[in-house]
Amino acid sequence: MPGRIVMIEDNEQNRYMAIFLLEKSGYEVLTAPDGPSGIALAAETRPDLILLDIQLPGMDGYEVARALREDPSLAGTPIVAVTSYAMLGDREKAIAAGCDGYLEKPIDPDRFVLQIADFLPPAPEDGRP
Repeated sequence: MPGRIVMIEDNEQNRYMAIFLLEKSGYEVLTAPDGPSGIALAAETRPDLILLDIQLPGMDGYEVARALREDPSLAGTPIVAVTSYAMLGDREKAIAAGCDGYLEKPIDPDRFVLQIADFLPPAPEDGRP
């Protein structure tokens, strides 16, 4: 199994597309529609990767990224912003908040899974712990 991903995204259509593409490639995808529930889900499940929308209701993605980074159990978990924010400086703002990467929406269905795989550690070879 390639890994477990927590996706924090409020838009149902965006969730559907990403879940479809990722599950088709063997990923387990858990979702949360807002920041607080996403933080709780990530803390409970300790995913291999967190996909984070920036434009969330109530608590924006920057705040969520900072909160996730404050949890020692999630300190090493890659966080990738997946957002329609594509203005000059938005990528840098996401990285400064604690994200490890930044992908622009709309996602490219032909490249999305490969882009996500770049943020996951390689799977151990057979026979290795």
